[in-house]
Amino acid sequence: MKFRPCIDLHSGKVKQIVGETLDANPQRVVENFVSEHDSAYYASMFKRDGLTGGHVIMLGGGNEEAALAALREYPGGLQIGGGITADNAAQYLEAGASQVIVTSYIFRDGELNMDNLNKIVSEVGKDKLVIDLSCKQKDGSWHVVTNQWRTFSNFEVNEANLRELESYCSEFLVHAVDVEGKRTGILESLVEQLAAWVKIPTTYAGGARSFEDLELFRRLTNGKLDITIGSALDIFGGNLSYDEVVAYCRR
Repeated sequence: MKFRPCIDLHSGKVKQIVGETLDANPQRVVENFVSEHDSAYYASMFKRDGLTGGHVIMLGGGNEEAALAALREYPGGLQIGGGITADNAAQYLEAGASQVIVTSYIFRDGELNMDNLNKIVSEVGKDKLVIDLSCKQKDGSWHVVTNQWRTFSNFEVNEANLRELESYCSEFLVHAVDVEGKRTGILESLVEQLAAWVKIPTTYAGGARSFEDLELFRRLTNGKLDITIGSALDIFGGNLSYDEVVAYCRR
């Protein structure tokens, strides 16, 4: 079980946001934390601590410069997502991203767009591609949500569909949208199912707030999944020690 760090960018600043509140109206965005430090500061921290496979996420426009600053600070150490397409993916890899993360580009009009998926795989190769399966529960099943997590797709996150996608990418990133940014605990049912289904490296994000949550996560997944923690960490305004989390996951 690895700890995967994150740098979430909104309006050019490092923030921790309740993801479901992101929409076209900035007045509705719920910010848990706005950092006084820039993206390069956090990238340097993660580089110092030898953390690999973390991600930089651009939440909307105005984040390009901050994202590139993080990649320059830690070349080869961070993935990048948010607005990635077949047209711009290569430039982020050239700028230092280890991999690119896609969601909305391949999930269009409520469906998995195979044309776009094949395009980006042809452009960067499966080893450089991470598919973000941010999901919510609907009628007892997990479905990928897009359009800033407001729109349900008809793509169900299940064993058969994950097996199909695994041939196109090197990793999955799964945000549990219902608890992301809320510090209310991990979604145990989703975590257990993912651990039973996936065959490639997979990172779970959403709700982790304590070492009890980390221990529960490790036990439910048998260490098979990696984890991201955001708002709960002291480096992002929370109460959970970043240094202790890093040490715990290394043990």
